Formats: sequence, C-alpha cells, structure tokens
Amino acid sequence: KDYNEAFNYYTKAIDTCPNNASYYGNRAATLMMLGRFREALEDAQQSVRLDDSFVRGHLREGKCHLSLGNAMAASRCFQRVLELDHKNTQAQQELKNATTVLEYEKIAEVDFEKRDFRKVVFCMDRALEFAPACHRFKILKAECLALLGRYPEAQSVASDILRMDSTNADALYVRGLCLYYEDCIEKAVQFFVQALRMAPDHEKACLACRNAKALKAKKEDGNKAFKKGNYKLAYELYTEALGIDPNNIKTNAKLYCNRGTVNSKLRKLEEAIDDCTNAVKLDDTYVKAYLRRAQCYMDTEQYEDAVRDYEKVYQTEKTKEHKQLLKNAQVELKKSKRKDYYKILGVNKNASEDEIKKAYRKRALMHHPDRHSGASAEVQKEEEKKFKEVGEAFTILSDPKKKARYDSGQDLEEDGLNMGEFDPNNIFKAFFSGPGGFSFEASGPGNFFFQFG
Repeated sequence: KDYNEAFNYYTKAIDTCPNNASYYGNRAATLMMLGRFREALEDAQQSVRLDDSFVRGHLREGKCHLSLGNAMAASRCFQRVLELDHKNTQAQQELKNATTVLEYEKIAEVDFEKRDFRKVVFCMDRALEFAPACHRFKILKAECLALLGRYPEAQSVASDILRMDSTNADALYVRGLCLYYEDCIEKAVQFFVQALRMAPDHEKACLACRNAKALKAKKEDGNKAFKKGNYKLAYELYTEALGIDPNNIKTNAKLYCNRGTVNSKLRKLEEAIDDCTNAVKLDDTYVKAYLRRAQCYMDTEQYEDAVRDYEKVYQTEKTKEHKQLLKNAQVELKKSKRKDYYKILGVNKNASEDEIKKAYRKRALMHHPDRHSGASAEVQKEEEKKFKEVGEAFTILSDPKKKARYDSGQDLEEDGLNMGEFDPNNIFKAFFSGPGGFSFEASGPGNFFFQFG
C-alpha cells in the first residue's frame, strides 16, 4: 500500500511501454487511492482508448467520474462494462450509486428554488458519500450553509476547496457570501471581485457584489442623514436599504434597529417598537435592538415588556449599566401597579407645590359626596371613592418626604402609612379651615352651598 512508490514504478513502466492499457489502468487505480481523481480519470480514459474491451479500465473511468460528481458520464461507463460483462456485480452496484446521485441532484435543485436550504444540505451530504471529490456539490452545500447562517461551516468547506484550487471562483464567491452575511461588506466585495476575475460571467458573484455595494452605500447615507438630524431622509434611506437583499439577516437586523432609532426620534414609538421587534426576530442576540425597544416600552409605559427586554440584555451582558436599567424598569413597573396620584389630581410629575394645592382644591370640590347627595346610589359610591383618592393623593404629594418615597417606588404601607384607615374629610376640613377659607353648610338632604371668606 505504498501508493506513491507504486505510482512512480507504473510511470516508469508506461514510459517504457506507452501502449499498454493495463499499466494506465493500474496507475489510475493508484491515483484513486491517493485521492487524485482528475489525474486518475485521464489514465483510465487512456487505458480504454488503447483497449475498448478493458473492463477494469471502464470501471475505473466510471468510478472517477462518479467521485468527481459527473454521475451521467459514470452511468455510461458502467453501462459499457455491462455490455462487455452483463454479470459484473460491481458495475451493477456502481450504476445504482450513480442513479442515486442523479436523484439527489434533482431533489436539491428543486429544493434550492423553494429555498429549503436544509434539505439541499441533506441531499448534498448524501451525494458526497458517493462523490467525495465533487467540488460542485461541496460549493452548493457551502452556499446553503451560508444562507442558513451557519457561516463557520460554510467557510470551512470553501477554504478546503481553495487550499486545493486557489482560483476556484465558486469557492471565492462562497467565502465572500459568508463575509457579506456577517456584515463584513468591504471584505466580502474583495472576494466577489476576485471571483469575477476568475470567472467574469459568474452570475451569483456579480449579483452579490452589486447588492453588497448598494447596501453599503444606502446604509452609510442613512447614517449620515441621521447624524445631521434629517430623520425623515434617514428613514427613507434605511427603508430602501431593507429592500435590497432579504437574505442578509445580520445587516437587515442593524437596518431595522437604525430605523427604529429614527422612529423613536420622530416620536413614532409603536413603529419604533415594531422595527426593533423585526431586528431581534432576525438576530435574537442583538443587544442594541433589545435596549432600543426597552426604552420605547418605558416611554409608552409598557413596563412589563421593558422589564422582560432588560432582563434579556442583563443575562447577555452583565454590566452595571444594564443592571441599573433593569432596576429602573422594575421600579416603574411596581409604581405602575399602584394608584397614580399625579393622574388622580390631574397634574404632571414635575408639578409644583402650588399646582398640587390648586389641583386638590378643584378635584376635592368636584367629588365631595355632599355635592352628589341627590344622585343615584351608584354615582354617590363612585364619587365617594374618587373623593377619597383625591385626599390620598394630596396627602402624599403635599408632603415632600412621602412624595420622594412615592416617586422612588417605595411601598408607602411599609413606611407605616395605612391608606385603608385614611379619612378624606379630615384633609378636606384642614385644607379649607384657614383664614379666608371655605365652609360647607347643608340645609336639608340634597341642598348645599359653598361659602368662601
């Protein structure tokens, strides 16, 4: 099994006796054992040219064709063997193998058109069991791996081919495709250009090169418009870029996130959330998109969703900043589940002490139970509830310490303030009892008047 030495001796034999078919046949067998199928094919073809009835020569030629992925040519060789020896079991088996490879090729072609790339990879793996030296099958498998986002596997297959044949345009194209889909667009273009030098009519490399250049230009123009504050133009450019190549998952995820940022600047927060959702659908490890969406959720007071996104971010990158963002969202979520005293009084969170007092005066008078004594029992109950809530709100927001605790999300009942035992009438009387204040007098059921000093 010293095949290299055997090759040398068969070569000497051929040099001595160049018209002997069996010497070429034997050297072909040796080259096959060395995995040098193209050279082996030439020797096998020469052997049957010298002797068309040389069965082993036809078998070896067929085997070389099959190993190189030319199942049709292999079938013709095996059929020739069966013409010479119809009981040849090896030829019968190899003919079946060649038929199997042809079937896998046909299935893969249909599945590629259907974009069922996993099925194509499966078919190519099966075909390569019979055709281990077929670059065409390996390239198709690598291209599908790239389209499935399995870039390291695709690069490995392409690199193996380039080590044997550095000018292989298909392998150069696949290397470029992997880089292109990993958002390394400049490097990708270099590989596409190199592939086109080797094969100027390479349609896939030509299209990929054109898409890569267009995508890079649109994205950069969008970034420039954003930096200049021209958000409307940036939105249009990012949208155009998203239409260039739906297969480029990583770049499109970034484009969606960028457009989401533009929408948030334009205060189109729901659209911004949709864009960030599309980004993480394409790339579920994209931290920047989760952060952008979480901020939009915070701005739209969707705190549970914000907490979920910040938790995802913190699990991915445990930084102090992410921990603080998660904590802030959790506080806001907790705050959102209790009464909103600002909303009850109808003031914003930055309202002054005077604005809070004016708001209480207005709301307390509006909801005082005696004002609604002639209403139905249901209305009276609702107004009494609102009156109590207004008193609660004023009690908390008019006291700087309580207000600070409330704003920070602390549990007020834990601080000893039991609002269940709270009497809103005491607050009402205290508020209106001062000089120039207010007195309430009733003159029978449903009759009342307000008297200001």
